[in-house]
Amino acid sequence: MAIVEPLPPTSEGRRRLGIRSPATRESVGEILVAGQADVEAVIAKARDAQREWARVPVAERSHIVRGAIDVLVEKREEVAKTIIGETGKTKLECLIMEVLPSCDYINFWCGRAVKELSDEKRKLHGYLRPYKKLLMHYRPLGVVGIITPWNGPFSLAMNPTVQAILAGNAVVLKPSEVAPYSGDWAVQLLLEAGVPEGVVQTLHGDGETGAALVRGGVQKIAFTGSVRTGKKIAAACAEQLIPYTLELGGKDAMIVCEDADLERAAGGAVFNSMINSGHVCMGVERVYVVETVADEFEEHVRKIVSELRYGSGDDVDVGSVFWDRQLPIIERHIEDAKAKGAEIVIGGESDTRDGLFYKPTFVRNVNHSMELMQEETFGPIVSVMRVADEEEAIRLANDSQYGLSGSVWTSNIHKGIEIAKRLETGSVVINDASMAYGAPEAPFGGMKDSGVGQVNGLGGLRGYTHQQPIFINRWAVKKERVWYPHTAKTIEEIDGMIRFIYGSALKKLGFFS
Repeated sequence: MAIVEPLPPTSEGRRRLGIRSPATRESVGEILVAGQADVEAVIAKARDAQREWARVPVAERSHIVRGAIDVLVEKREEVAKTIIGETGKTKLECLIMEVLPSCDYINFWCGRAVKELSDEKRKLHGYLRPYKKLLMHYRPLGVVGIITPWNGPFSLAMNPTVQAILAGNAVVLKPSEVAPYSGDWAVQLLLEAGVPEGVVQTLHGDGETGAALVRGGVQKIAFTGSVRTGKKIAAACAEQLIPYTLELGGKDAMIVCEDADLERAAGGAVFNSMINSGHVCMGVERVYVVETVADEFEEHVRKIVSELRYGSGDDVDVGSVFWDRQLPIIERHIEDAKAKGAEIVIGGESDTRDGLFYKPTFVRNVNHSMELMQEETFGPIVSVMRVADEEEAIRLANDSQYGLSGSVWTSNIHKGIEIAKRLETGSVVINDASMAYGAPEAPFGGMKDSGVGQVNGLGGLRGYTHQQPIFINRWAVKKERVWYPHTAKTIEEIDGMIRFIYGSALKKLGFFS
């Protein structure tokens, strides 16, 4: 999200990285890159702290963590200033994508913690029910490594960190080196709320630091980032037999049906393509509109994009490109599309006079031969392709290596649901987009190259636990009937049980289900 530059090493030989704002090119600070020894020390501290934290009752953990909301509300201007400085996003984007969701995540998970994480009695079925009881214990995993991206550096750090520590774990957070201080705010606020030292810590650095964390002896990795890095993490976790979740890239499709509210759909297409400078993993990257309504839809899009303001400050709609390495990708995709016949209606060029900006862009007459419709662009671009009908739109929407989210725009909700069920995506939104991660009740995760596993959802906190079943005898007995020695009477009793339970009318009535 920023311009990251190597600086001369310290006198001790430590690597340093300088961070400059992408909007103003001014320095916003520097970080020391944590090496192998630093990572080992932080994990050791986390391991010690976690043992004590796990003994704290869930209700008390929840009470402590909930206090971070008060701290965040009080310091929201400081937090926003840091995020805007490192990313160049607008003030409104900072509030609606970082501060507001983080307050909501803390509140939601603290409200669910006791219910989801307390020991739970479960009934056994069938022949075991008269003899055994089952108690489910949600045991913390230990130390969780969380590696977060540069496009949502604060909220995407706060959400998993809160879940993991409520579940009784310690967290080592490695934020992106592109926005390190934004991610670090999540740790600072939790510590100020009263979470003990060592339970939450930050490791600053680049890919070398992240790799050391993954192989550092933690009990789970939660990663949000690129497909390439995600595959490396998956391989490393597999070698260690530790669990992981991967939230990776997206190329989300938007299907505009013939009966859609075209004015709303056009507004949604532009907003969900441009929000956060287009740096949203589940943002709209492909729009398929039915030919019969395409002219009207495109005219609405053209009008909205033509009036967008870009730059820095509070009176703009679209901020800077967050990271200098992203700008060449956006430029390449547009040039490839132009060379293959796409029409650039508005925008289509960078503005790097004062910072790293890409003009809000509307492209039409695109097709699947173009990188713009195949690879993740992550830029402020609306790409529109006309299709013959909804069937073609569904086929093209599924013609992607990604499957994170998608949207269907129609006045017929039943039809929208039926189309949604045919899309090869982790989630679908009808008559809106880019919101699935913001509803913590809903499981979030992608198909195909968009990730492995799901986060959030009812039961989301349990993803940071080992679900440990504990079996208890209902009655005090000296010996189970099937223990040694085996006798003819034992065989007769078990055979009779089989006939009585599974061969009788009781089975048909579901008595032992």
